[in-house]
Amino acid sequence: MPKPLFITMLILMPILFTSVLSGPGFFIGLALVLIGNPIIWRVRKNRYFNSESFQELRADVQSLVAEHNSVVEYVAQIRDEGSFELGASDTGKYAHLGTFENTSEWNYRRDRNVAEYSEHVHNASLQVVRNASMEPIKYLMKYFGIKATKETLADVQRVAQDISRLEEAVANVNEREADIIGRIAPPKFILKRYSDEFWSVIGAELSPIEVPYPHYKFQYTSAGGNSGQTYSIDLDTPTLDALSETLVEKIRWAKSAAGQRALMTAKLRSWIKERDGHACMKCGISVAEEPHLLLEVDHIIPVSKGGLSEPSNLQTLCWRCNRTKGAKLVS
Repeated sequence: MPKPLFITMLILMPILFTSVLSGPGFFIGLALVLIGNPIIWRVRKNRYFNSESFQELRADVQSLVAEHNSVVEYVAQIRDEGSFELGASDTGKYAHLGTFENTSEWNYRRDRNVAEYSEHVHNASLQVVRNASMEPIKYLMKYFGIKATKETLADVQRVAQDISRLEEAVANVNEREADIIGRIAPPKFILKRYSDEFWSVIGAELSPIEVPYPHYKFQYTSAGGNSGQTYSIDLDTPTLDALSETLVEKIRWAKSAAGQRALMTAKLRSWIKERDGHACMKCGISVAEEPHLLLEVDHIIPVSKGGLSEPSNLQTLCWRCNRTKGAKLVS
């Protein structure tokens, strides 16, 4: 008798003897014990990992895993190289220098709402919070010091470009993970109980990847703490595109490098990829050959060298070709 099964039987023997007189309930109790027994789970897990079918599928998916991990490293590189700060609020700038205490003698649950102080939180009146919810870009610029200058526009575009690349890369990674799971089709209990071991055996060290959206908040807290309201803004691609358009209108600097980057909206990038048949214009690989291909839109003549954000100067590249091109001019 296999050792794991023998140990399991030793554990079950007292339950079997004490339940033998319980009639039909005995079989229900036995089933529940078997299902919840950790030894049974380990036996099933080892049998699955050692199965011939799993080994064959594991070999088939290695190339996909290698590409997946390369994209994960690319995402980490974008995150490490980027700075996602744009503006800051002055409210509560020196709040940390003292200590606040509610000394009210009457307990009216005054501490239900406590003001938060940080560079990304603007403490304001209730009216300002409500106005911000209706005109977020206007109030974001006004209360977080985002001035309408070409330097600010350049900064916004830098953040917008990195955020957009991260959004597409993270979505690509998630699709690849789903494809890996779909190809191997592990039992549900494997993913639920042995997820880390599963990915280790497959050969992929996966970690949660998220886009580090700059998060800004308008906050109202009443003097007594009895009420409070907040309005939050994440600087995702649609918000950054709207902010860029507003800045361009205000400073009328469309011919500058920053102005050209401001024209690179999510809609334009999507159109360029569709025009190019969702294929890399350098190496020729397309989503028809690799369904999870990560594509990016590139300026043929870099903006830093006078290139414009016009369809004739834009091309679709896979992330590998775009990564190696950088700001080089193509002859």
